[in-house]
Amino acid sequence: MVERARSSLRLIATIALSGLLVACVARPVGDFGRAEPGVLHDTMMPFAGDRIASMRGEPVSGFNKTDQEVEMADRVWRFLMAPHAKDWAFDASVELQRTRIIPPKDGYYRTDRYYEYLKQTPYQSSRTRYSTVGGNISIDIETLPSTFAAICAVIEIDQQRAAALKSLRADLPATASGDVAARKYENDAYIAWFVRALEYRYKSYDFALNSLVVETPHAQSLGVDDALQRLHPYVERANRHDFCGDGGSGRGRVTVVIPSRFQKQGDNEIVLLK
Repeated sequence: MVERARSSLRLIATIALSGLLVACVARPVGDFGRAEPGVLHDTMMPFAGDRIASMRGEPVSGFNKTDQEVEMADRVWRFLMAPHAKDWAFDASVELQRTRIIPPKDGYYRTDRYYEYLKQTPYQSSRTRYSTVGGNISIDIETLPSTFAAICAVIEIDQQRAAALKSLRADLPATASGDVAARKYENDAYIAWFVRALEYRYKSYDFALNSLVVETPHAQSLGVDDALQRLHPYVERANRHDFCGDGGSGRGRVTVVIPSRFQKQGDNEIVLLK
């Protein structure tokens, strides 16, 4: 009883420390907007967040993450926040959501924040604001194909887990089924977050362009509008969850074969056929 109370106190202290630090320092970002590793953001806060999420009644998987899941999280991260724009994409609160310390709240974000950032930034030329919007959109477009591919790979991993669980259920720990379901829940939630984030970016860019056309009309608006039109198909595909080029059916592209138990020792591993 005493040890349980001590564990609870340690958890509360960890949560409080994590919340205090993230309120002051968002997750560090490296090249191309990808998150940099660190003990606070990769160990302490997720540890606290998993326990808080469990207390909220959300599924929490005990599985280690695959390389594909880590890759997806890294690539999606840049769409969840934007350090170059001084928190217009809520980088501090996003970190609390990513680590599950707080539940998702991005559905309440206003799309005028990006325009306000542009409006308050003292550019030497009003044309530069158009260049900024166009440049931000172009970077998003350049990174979306690899992000979609990373998400597709995770969808396939979840399918592989389900197939393996079905074939090997009798030889697995009692917790395996729950962990598979929980990891599917976690991955689906992260993918859904990316979809909302991409939609939010598109609407924020659109709001900014419309507002700039009224505030400081320039011919550069045509180039930004063209960039938005090139971004729009990705937004539509994301909303359909069409990350694998299958129209959003969720079938994926990988077949999983569970080897026979009569194979010689050392050969009984899951084989992926592509």
